[in-house]
Amino acid sequence: MSSSKPSSVEVLLVEDNPGDVRLTQVAVDEISTDVGLAVATDGGDALEQLSRRHDDPSADVPDLVLLDLNLPRTGGFEFLAELQEREALARIPVLVLTSSNATEDIVESYELAANAYLTKPTDPDEYVEMLGVIVEFWFEQAALPPVPA
Repeated sequence: MSSSKPSSVEVLLVEDNPGDVRLTQVAVDEISTDVGLAVATDGGDALEQLSRRHDDPSADVPDLVLLDLNLPRTGGFEFLAELQEREALARIPVLVLTSSNATEDIVESYELAANAYLTKPTDPDEYVEMLGVIVEFWFEQAALPPVPA
């Protein structure tokens, strides 16, 4: 099966830790694929961004969401539950990217339709490598459904 490389992809990072945001931006900058990164600092902000971008025909809806679980105001689990309630946004792949490796967090994430659960590496080089693998798999290998209009 051949795959065609996308011209550009959009990722929404839902993360409140400025250090992790910087690390993700560095990782994205090191990836050869053209990746646009938007940031939301909590689940509510992320839902607003997704809704606004979905309703604006000139805006790109993210191709993928990277979601931390431990967020202020609207947390990761609340975000996942709300996203599933919104038919127009429910098909966007969401990868939980968090520091927790607690079994109950993993189970709840999948019960709320997360597409994957990944524990953040502490080593910056491993983080860059992991993000490269994510981009390669989700944008060069996997077939994704279109987001409903």
